[in-house]
Amino acid sequence: MDEIYTLLKRVKDGDEQALAEVVEQNIGLVRSVARRFLNRGYEYDDLFQIGSIGLVKAAKNFDLSFNVKFSTYAVPMIMGEIKRFLRDDGLIKVSRSLKELSAKAMQLKEYEQSKTGREPSVAELADMLSVTPAELAAALESSIHPESLYSSSGDSDGDMKPLIDRIECPTSFESEVADRLTVKNLLGTFPPRERLIITERYFGHKTQSQIASMLGISQVQVSRIEKRALLEMRKKLSGD
Repeated sequence: MDEIYTLLKRVKDGDEQALAEVVEQNIGLVRSVARRFLNRGYEYDDLFQIGSIGLVKAAKNFDLSFNVKFSTYAVPMIMGEIKRFLRDDGLIKVSRSLKELSAKAMQLKEYEQSKTGREPSVAELADMLSVTPAELAAALESSIHPESLYSSSGDSDGDMKPLIDRIECPTSFESEVADRLTVKNLLGTFPPRERLIITERYFGHKTQSQIASMLGISQVQVSRIEKRALLEMRKKLSGD
């Protein structure tokens, strides 16, 4: 008991190592709480990461004058963070019209592919559906569930790296936990085509050539757009 209180005092003084130790010693609380919210349409890893944010907040906000065990204080904080996430339906809301457009596009793509033997581009599908390529790109992107900044994808040299390493933004322990899900919100700030390219590359695990074929542009254009988007993500994550 004295050990955890000593660590919590250090946390109050801004000691990141003490914060890491508190989280490590109490991470079982997050696992236990996260399991209570399974079968609600969300992955355990997502719930675990959100719960971890609650644990970090509990460690930073705990006051010895509360006269309660840290675990007693932390559990409601962890639950509150997860409930808030579930209440807000994640970090990106998708309209019904986008979902319907995405479903129509996927059906049409399968039909055209079976008929012609090749996958139609986004531009071609958009023309068939009487929408703009940007609108269709946004709809197709909405059907993909981004997972984490730590998902890996190979580059042109076949080197497998997670997205967080490619944007090379140093993070503290707390921001590292949060970044696993904030990518969903961050992607929502990008134009549809950039958002689609990053999502397909790092969460759909498609090559630049495959995406180029989808969008009806060159692989070189995809590469340039990807690099520009990654640079912008790094700036936003670092607060520049």
